[in-house]
Amino acid sequence: MESDRVLHMTIEASTRPGRNMQQARSRKTYEAFIAAGFKLLETREFEAITVAGLARAAGYSVGAFYARFKSKREFFEAMVAHHLADRAEQQARLLANASHDELIDGWIRGIVRYYWKRRAFWRAVLMRSTNDPAFWAPIHRNAQEFIDLLLTRIASDAERPLTKSETVNIRFAVHIVLSTINNRIVNRPQPALINRATFIGSLRRAFWLVADYDSLNGRA
Repeated sequence: MESDRVLHMTIEASTRPGRNMQQARSRKTYEAFIAAGFKLLETREFEAITVAGLARAAGYSVGAFYARFKSKREFFEAMVAHHLADRAEQQARLLANASHDELIDGWIRGIVRYYWKRRAFWRAVLMRSTNDPAFWAPIHRNAQEFIDLLLTRIASDAERPLTKSETVNIRFAVHIVLSTINNRIVNRPQPALINRATFIGSLRRAFWLVADYDSLNGRA
């Protein structure tokens, strides 16, 4: 879709050196604004953050902000691009290093803690996506790419191709985990309702049951 293409170009542009980003100092300034945005979002909603507040937290001027971002909207899209790169790196590290027994548990623990820490940011992402489906497209692609890699890793561990039914079940199990986390984030839960071992354990049991993961572990 054209809107998807435009959004993808916007997010790519927000992370590509350019517009006063050729020198290392300018890149450092850019990254300082992104880091400040995530830090401020640990204690407040995105709508409550001003450009002046971002500049103050980053240690730069308002002019420095506008030299790198046309608007707060473009800044938010740059944060999303940073998020996607961060998630892709973490997912690749998990798939490369986690043992088979730790793979799913490590993934669930990691995403619960990640999204709880960045819950105000992620809530803003989810709310915007309800009014702008094209905005969600690169985020959806990131999730699908992870699921494809996860399926490849599970098949490798099982030392056989996965059946169609197994593939469907695993995809559905991943979506159950992600949807449950998203629902909790949108509904602004108390910390005890998401960032705790019982919640993580419940997600683990749901995944293993829906994916019939015991049979893939040779425990059926």
